[in-house]
Amino acid sequence: MDYILTTDSLTKRYRKHEALKDVSIKVPKGSIFGLIGKNGAGKTTLMRIVTGLQEQNKGTYNIACPVTGALIDMPAYYRTLNAYENLKIQYMNLGLTSYETIPEIIDLVGLDIAGKKPVMSYSFGMRQRLGLAIALCGFPDLMILDEPINGLDPQGIVVFRELILKLNKERGITFIISSHLLDELAKVATDFAFIDEGKIIKQIRADELHNNPGKAVIARVSDTSSLCNLLDGKGLSYEIKGDNELSIKGDITLTAMNELTKEAGCELLEFNYADTSLEGYFINLLEG
Repeated sequence: MDYILTTDSLTKRYRKHEALKDVSIKVPKGSIFGLIGKNGAGKTTLMRIVTGLQEQNKGTYNIACPVTGALIDMPAYYRTLNAYENLKIQYMNLGLTSYETIPEIIDLVGLDIAGKKPVMSYSFGMRQRLGLAIALCGFPDLMILDEPINGLDPQGIVVFRELILKLNKERGITFIISSHLLDELAKVATDFAFIDEGKIIKQIRADELHNNPGKAVIARVSDTSSLCNLLDGKGLSYEIKGDNELSIKGDITLTAMNELTKEAGCELLEFNYADTSLEGYFINLLEG
């Protein structure tokens, strides 16, 4: 598999605080890569390092493409200029001498309706689209977006989502996206990395995540070893989650679980259906 971004043991310290701790990830070329974590987990720090806005204390990273676009924090633009003029300045910053593709980018992000209006007259959603347009200048192979849909209304979120999918499919652009709106991220992402307290705790493909779902229960019992022996004999798949707790795959009802524990000679102490959403998966990772 070709990777467009790889990091190896990236570490970032701010005095006594370690924001990143030996972070190693691999972002497949052509993917939409979701970076998930709580506030302060290290998402923005990681993005700022790989875009050259900050330096790491340790570790390395490699970007296997000549041009990278980024939208980190708030988009930077000139309030008194219109969309075309803002993009022209970005083209100049990138050393691009032909401006023929600027109207195409403006049309792609849906800002053609703004015409010659200055950015100060734009709505929040339009300013976010302008930020994406600036990141698109030069049509990079990789785009890094930090919380790009925060503050957008539902319609704006749908427009943004469809635009990312279109650029990924038609232009082959790889995206790295962080977002707190996990349900929305689950609709577009092909890969996920989960980060907590500066550490990557899991990297998984979306198809692995979605093929693992649905039907599973979390059971806490008085004796896991006897229940595990029984489950092995019945060919049921399970995972030991902690002291006296198991995750058991399959469409298992409370009645069926009671029968299993009775047959194993142990007591069922607690029974819950597993949350198989992306949010539920993330919470289970943090708790487990």
